[in-house]
Amino acid sequence: MLDPGLSKSPSANRFGGAWAAAARLVSRWLDRHQRVDELFEALPPGMIGADRARCQHLVFGVVRHFGRLDAELKRLVAHPPRFETRAVLLLAGFELIEAQARGNPDGAGEDKEKDKAGGEGLTAKIVHHAVEQAKTLASPAEARLVNAVVRKLAVALVKSPPPKLADAAVLAEYFSHPEWLVRRWLTQAGADATRRLLEWNQQPATVYARWRGPEGSAPPDWFKPTPWPGFSEVPSGRWPEVEQLLKEGKIYLQDPATRLAVDLLAPQAGETVLDVCAAPGGKSLLIADALLRAGGAGTGRVVALDLPGPRIERLKQNLSRATGVDVALVQGDLLSGEFRLFDDHRLPTEYSAVLLDVPCSNTGVMRHRVDVKWRLQERDFAQHARQQLSLLHAAARLVAPGGRLVYSTCSVDPEENAQVLKNFFDSRAGGPFKLETSLTSLPWESGHDGAGAFMLRRQ
Repeated sequence: MLDPGLSKSPSANRFGGAWAAAARLVSRWLDRHQRVDELFEALPPGMIGADRARCQHLVFGVVRHFGRLDAELKRLVAHPPRFETRAVLLLAGFELIEAQARGNPDGAGEDKEKDKAGGEGLTAKIVHHAVEQAKTLASPAEARLVNAVVRKLAVALVKSPPPKLADAAVLAEYFSHPEWLVRRWLTQAGADATRRLLEWNQQPATVYARWRGPEGSAPPDWFKPTPWPGFSEVPSGRWPEVEQLLKEGKIYLQDPATRLAVDLLAPQAGETVLDVCAAPGGKSLLIADALLRAGGAGTGRVVALDLPGPRIERLKQNLSRATGVDVALVQGDLLSGEFRLFDDHRLPTEYSAVLLDVPCSNTGVMRHRVDVKWRLQERDFAQHARQQLSLLHAAARLVAPGGRLVYSTCSVDPEENAQVLKNFFDSRAGGPFKLETSLTSLPWESGHDGAGAFMLRRQ
């Protein structure tokens, strides 16, 4: 639904530009605690291309660095201003962090010298722009507050990274993560791994494309090669060409970490593969493409299962991209009488290959899902683990003798990976299964999203 505030536009659906749009979305995020991916649904359809990309970049940047920015603003402003004004301050703060990271003037000192000489430094430009935006987005009185605070913020943000053995509170503020989460990672993984994960999460996500063109074809030469076969890095500034390749079905935007679970599953020619918890369907499409490569058109089938809900539409769209392989979509709850669910759709109740990509904490994909760390609660890990074990028990009953079951997550947390597998093998349900192989992606080592994947075979 289009936000009424966003539709007020001095020029066709541009509403004052990408910066103003971003400020309104950040204000909405502060007010409603809305998921970031849902925020952008409020943008007008006419906001496309570079303007939309800039708006997204600014919003993602604020959410990614929110902890550090909010802490500094609380030290500078005695009483929190209105959401609209806070949004302007946060956006200006992110621009200052971004400018410092790029090696531009860091802090107000150098800018003051330039101003004396008649020039205008980058910090001064950021301050001036924020003040002008505040006049429209907030009020002239609040614009004066913005002028004073952003100048002080420019100095306050000039800090060296924390020392290697800094405590959790210092790391949490500088790298904008909840303190309880940093403490958890320090206990589980130690100081070095935690620091590298925090640094990784604070970088913008790279966009990758998986090539789906005809056999023997290759991606355009402006795609950047990667170490992972079939995946290329998409450079910025080529969105019209990317969009055309998407429409033609030649590429699918997907992180290379998604290949780990499907590689372990290794779909074979002619198999019917069950993808449990399939939405939004990226792995279902990857399975379908693997079946097509293995056996050619007309062989193999993908059965995609997930709960009814808003993500089903994305699953349908992705399954529609599959070519040469039969696909079936089943909406239902695996934990509520799974055999009846398959009987009702006249589908098999035993499969030679089953993928169970479970709902999880998303701790391995925080570059992409920048607001996860602010929504995640400490109790969520235990709740996820209980649900994951229940799903693993249910999925195991659908594996044919000799068949393969891949359990996977996009989490780097042991409680959702190794511990769930241990609990499964300690139960009666785990008796017929043997863990044959596993893959773990720690993002700061692999260079792509984090994930865990475990291939079990039924004896």
